[in-house]
Amino acid sequence: MLQTIDLRSLSDNVDLASVLPRAGFDVTEALAAVEPICHAVRDEGEAALRRLSDQFDHVVPASFRVPPEKLASAAAELPDDLRQALETAIERRRRVAAVEADRPDRTVELAPGAQVTIRSIAVDRVGLYVPGGLAPLASSVLMNVVPAQAAGVGSIAVASPPQRDWEGLPHPTILAVCHLLGVDEVYAVGGAQAIALFAYGVAGLCRPVDLVTGPGNVYVAAAKRLLQGRVGIDAEAGPTEVAVLADDTADPRHVAADLLSQAEHDPLAGSVLVTASPALADAVRGHLVTLAAATRHRQRVEQALSGPQSAAVLVRDLDQGVAVVDAYAAEHLEIMTRDAHAVAARIRNAGAIFVGPYAPVSLGDYSAGSTHVLPTGGMARHQSGLTVASFLKTVHVIDYDAAALAELAEGIECFARAENLPAHAAAIAQRSVP
Repeated sequence: MLQTIDLRSLSDNVDLASVLPRAGFDVTEALAAVEPICHAVRDEGEAALRRLSDQFDHVVPASFRVPPEKLASAAAELPDDLRQALETAIERRRRVAAVEADRPDRTVELAPGAQVTIRSIAVDRVGLYVPGGLAPLASSVLMNVVPAQAAGVGSIAVASPPQRDWEGLPHPTILAVCHLLGVDEVYAVGGAQAIALFAYGVAGLCRPVDLVTGPGNVYVAAAKRLLQGRVGIDAEAGPTEVAVLADDTADPRHVAADLLSQAEHDPLAGSVLVTASPALADAVRGHLVTLAAATRHRQRVEQALSGPQSAAVLVRDLDQGVAVVDAYAAEHLEIMTRDAHAVAARIRNAGAIFVGPYAPVSLGDYSAGSTHVLPTGGMARHQSGLTVASFLKTVHVIDYDAAALAELAEGIECFARAENLPAHAAAIAQRSVP
């Protein structure tokens, strides 16, 4: 369990990303499988949804749109402690989202009579996907809905797979969170067909959306790739992952617990320890064996921790450790070192950074107030997690008067002719004609 990758003698000019563990996740291969599914939804509508629901979910909902009374009853039946936990998580995410949404229009005065205004405009309608396979991720509901609401999105729809155990409805906790958030457009549709439902719409059931967000399996990711352009997407989410950068001050029980908690998600989940302390790595392995033997999802956990995507990575020192986790660009990065805040400030590539022994990934998954919809597979090198900004478009509003245009006219005409676009130059010159 947890292979060792020893980088201590590695040259500094080696491409670190090429030697680090990562789950196999081939969206391209899945495209061939999802294309006929998406086209069937486009061409056949509800008939295709019924056939696909029976094929993949082994249940056909009485109604693909969940009746509002089912949402309300699911919320009413929540245990008090769970309801309180959900409301706390929602409230904290809303407080952070309010800061993310504080983006007033900004105007730049470039010259007398020349100004450009930068406007942030919410997407009109979004479809939010919530997985319901190995774990019913009710937390993903609030992580998608809260920032969309804070951005000012006017129309929000949620889709989650139907469950045989719940009479063809999504998991009741997912329905309850939708109700707590005031979302009443919820569909019992899963997988690639849910993405197609949002992208194409189905007459009499669901209007097309402008943007689809939310995590999912490889087929959901493939459907997003296939339909991108027809609809906007947030990202092609891959298997979840955590990297823990730790030194000899870290508690191996904490490190092991956090690596195991991520492995619980999926057999492809990545759990990576980066440390200069072989003794810590050995201690963590020992705790992992004990914890894995006692956990409910033992088979899944052991498969993930023993897979090629998980490892204990040995480094020379903290500097090399920082370089390694930057190259790995983890979805979740925990810092368990001396002066963890200073180390965290050196990190450039991570979806979210958890600082010190009392900020485990589980905190961010639920109630930290941060987003838990984060870039995977190294995409944190160039991509951010799902925030209010994900639901906003930036529009530049250009406002020049005649004098301001005249001041630039000669230069623009020269520039246009240099690009062999004489009509562009003529459009400027025309405005100089009395």
